[in-house]
Amino acid sequence: MATASGSPSLELIKAFLGPFPARGELDAEEMEQVDCGSYIRRKIRYSVAPGERVTPFVCVPKDAETPTPAVFCHHRHAGKFALGKSEVVGLAGDPDQAYASELAEQGFITIAPDAIGFEERNWSPDRSENISWFELSTRLVRGQTLLASCLHDISVALDYLVSRPDVDSERIGFIGHSYGGRTALWAAAFDQRIKASVSHCGCIPYRLSFTHDTGIQAEFVVPGFAQHYDVDDVIACFQDSALLISATTDDRWSRGAQDVFTNARHALGDNVELALYDGRHVFTPLMRERAYQFLAAPFRAHIRSACSAVPLDHPLEHRSGGQGCH
Repeated sequence: MATASGSPSLELIKAFLGPFPARGELDAEEMEQVDCGSYIRRKIRYSVAPGERVTPFVCVPKDAETPTPAVFCHHRHAGKFALGKSEVVGLAGDPDQAYASELAEQGFITIAPDAIGFEERNWSPDRSENISWFELSTRLVRGQTLLASCLHDISVALDYLVSRPDVDSERIGFIGHSYGGRTALWAAAFDQRIKASVSHCGCIPYRLSFTHDTGIQAEFVVPGFAQHYDVDDVIACFQDSALLISATTDDRWSRGAQDVFTNARHALGDNVELALYDGRHVFTPLMRERAYQFLAAPFRAHIRSACSAVPLDHPLEHRSGGQGCH
């Protein structure tokens, strides 16, 4: 790992990732919309690359003042490849992962796409097989990485957000748990439209990932990068974005949280915070509320809670069932 003062430039890090996919026209269209009480959930389709279209959910508060802050909500991994965007909007899976719908209730516009290999972007017969290593290997032999494609897709989602007249392009956040938490450490470095990023249970650096109980997820295989650098150097490339490292004490994917935070403080100063909780690989209501407050802080004057029952300063209640409208 380089020191903060000797960290590589973003261009050098990009060189490790290889070429990014070509950008094309969004050609966005709305496929459906569902009234969820305090917000409208829309299913959108747009192009991420020539010949490839994706179908994220976009949740829009009914009573939000425009232009409205927006948050990219990245789903987890958990080896559940049939689940992606549907979990973060509360349509399936664990209700503690439904942060896209909860943030919409709190006045944010949220976007929740599937990452490559998950839900509608999983091409296996029943959408449940792990295709990530195929997606990685077929890129590596061409001098590309899966991470470059994932970061490209995030930037295209932000292109879509800022194309909307109801989105405040100067107030965009990012949140993710586990896989999404690891991505939160890269996304804000590569797309500086992100002004606040929350990494929950995903801050483990490469230097602590060479154990049999961890390893490297396919999406973060970057040949040669960990020989000299680490995620600390990626974080050092944040510019105007604030970062919350949210971690737990009994979670392998949170290992190194204090060390990563200390190094990030050298690079970002007061723009980085650490929230460390006793617990395992979970995203409890208390943890989510802290994350939402962090996202709201720089945007507070521009947010009006879309649901009077869930104001910004009201603790979340644990819900036992799916919380997205169907």
